[in-house]
Amino acid sequence: MSSVNRKKNLELLLHIGVWMLVYALPFLITWKNGDSEVWQRLLHHAVVVLTLVTIFYANYLYLIEEYLFSKKLGKYFLYNILIILILGVSVHYWNEASLPPSIKKMPDPGFSRTIAFMIRDLVSLIMVAGLSVALKTTAKWYKLEANRKEEEKKRTEAELLALRQQINPHFLFNTLNNIYALIEISPEKAQNTVLELSKLMRYVLYENESEIVPLNKEITFIENYVSLMKIRLSSDTEVQFKNNISHENNWQVAPMLYITLIENAFKHGISPTQKSFIHITFNIVEGNKLTCSVSNTFFPKTENDLAGSGIGLENLKRRLEIIYPDNHEFHSGELDGIYYSKLVLPLKPELAI
Repeated sequence: MSSVNRKKNLELLLHIGVWMLVYALPFLITWKNGDSEVWQRLLHHAVVVLTLVTIFYANYLYLIEEYLFSKKLGKYFLYNILIILILGVSVHYWNEASLPPSIKKMPDPGFSRTIAFMIRDLVSLIMVAGLSVALKTTAKWYKLEANRKEEEKKRTEAELLALRQQINPHFLFNTLNNIYALIEISPEKAQNTVLELSKLMRYVLYENESEIVPLNKEITFIENYVSLMKIRLSSDTEVQFKNNISHENNWQVAPMLYITLIENAFKHGISPTQKSFIHITFNIVEGNKLTCSVSNTFFPKTENDLAGSGIGLENLKRRLEIIYPDNHEFHSGELDGIYYSKLVLPLKPELAI
């Protein structure tokens, strides 16, 4: 049985249970052993409840959807008034005709009391109609809200997929730029770099499709990337990579987020003519948060340099908003010729299989 059918069956049972309770409650409260008029009372009350059921489902199953939600308010109120008047007058005369003998022997309540009883019956019908509107409106709101969240989830997943796919060519483009520069310096090193790049691309292509990956894999990927980038650097560039995380950890993290900061450091932190440095540090703070701090000398790219387009940081910020909404810390900026960036993400424990 599908979840939709189960939900409908549960709703049907709930409605039946509520109306059975409405019908039985007066007898549960006033039940007396040996009541000779119990069957008359049961029949009398059954008709009263039937009028309530009629006005409730006339609204719930037809009038609300057909007229109220379609903003045909005049027809909606007109039909309700007609139904309520017909049912109210009918139930009043039914009450008069079907009263048990013990009640019929009571003195005539008089015209004013009769009007009061009719108004009481009409008010009961109006309240039930209002209850029907409240329930139907609430159900519609929940349905619309569920649809809205589902559509929002689909849009977010599609956007995240597009952002992930954007990483692959962007990462490859930046790395190939470094290999291209290395070819003139050392063709042999360039060949080795292409081999190392193939290993990195395997991770980028396959692990990037996962929502989370083991932290050790992500750190190893970053270490390999740093080693690859260091191949073409001169002795005038200092690269420090500090990984203060135990290899025995069992944490998981979303892939390919920290690498953007490190890519930017190699893009903007190295000068062919001046001393440069790149410092990268990974720590776990507060027990379950992974911190990446990057500082580097800052040599801004020119507008004509496509390697400095900034697409990586924009991609990173949007992915953080989607994957870690209100649950991440990211700072970046330049001060006195040094660029600083810091990204803190919560870690998830690895699930045992």
